[in-house]
Amino acid sequence: MKQIKWIAFSSLLMVLMITQADAQKFPGIDPSPADIAYFRPDGRNADPVIKVIYGRPSKKGRTMLGGVEPYGKVWRTGANETTEIKLFKDVTFGDKLIKAGTYSLFTIPDKTEWTIIFNSKLDTWGAYTYDEKADVARIKVPAGKTDSEVETFSIMFDGTGDKAAMILAWENTLVRVPVKYTK
Repeated sequence: MKQIKWIAFSSLLMVLMITQADAQKFPGIDPSPADIAYFRPDGRNADPVIKVIYGRPSKKGRTMLGGVEPYGKVWRTGANETTEIKLFKDVTFGDKLIKAGTYSLFTIPDKTEWTIIFNSKLDTWGAYTYDEKADVARIKVPAGKTDSEVETFSIMFDGTGDKAAMILAWENTLVRVPVKYTK
């Protein structure tokens, strides 16, 4: 009986030690967590037209646009890995038709205008290996103001049917990129 209790106690102790050791290997929560924005023009149950995967950095009291992220320089459009945009159909952004496929989404922010860049080089971290020769399209759009400050960089879609806008917002800046597709 003592031997069975000892074996049970030893087994429990070993499980606790292994569980504790494994839990120590996981990293903490990323300060700029990944997020996904979908454009589903006919509601949540509809097939998606566009999917954007991006990191969401926060201001944390800093000046981001024109500060940490300087104006006039290529930006990964988020944090960590370069933002990726998947088009399930051919889509027109602004006045540029972009074929269905997956692209990196870079931007060049400025006070009054942003350049939106679709680039064919995938799976990169940041904009450190950005290659202009891999650009598929560049679209210039005006930069506007938000109604209230946006603490964490955000991307969303607004609209239904075949016309919408991809909206990028951070701090007091809001950028609307017109989107059209053929059903």
